[in-house]
Amino acid sequence: MMTAGVQCLGLAFVGAATFAVRSFERFDEANDPHGEHDFGALVVQGRKLFWKIDYYDLDMTHGSPDPSDPAVTRRVLTIMLASEY
Repeated sequence: MMTAGVQCLGLAFVGAATFAVRSFERFDEANDPHGEHDFGALVVQGRKLFWKIDYYDLDMTHGSPDPSDPAVTRRVLTIMLASEY
């Protein structure tokens, strides 16, 4: 999922942002203290972005009872401008 702020920057920016998130590997104690790799901050074309992964139940109304089990979990990736957080 892309927020409206990211989408408004056009397809080229969305493509660059998607590539940057897919390539993200800079996890460390400061930005990933629990080792879950479910959040990141990066800069794309001079704009600071955040991305996060949320884990929902199959109805997407509550958190997943077991985020590690794909049979009961829907994962949602959101990419947003830092200013939208």
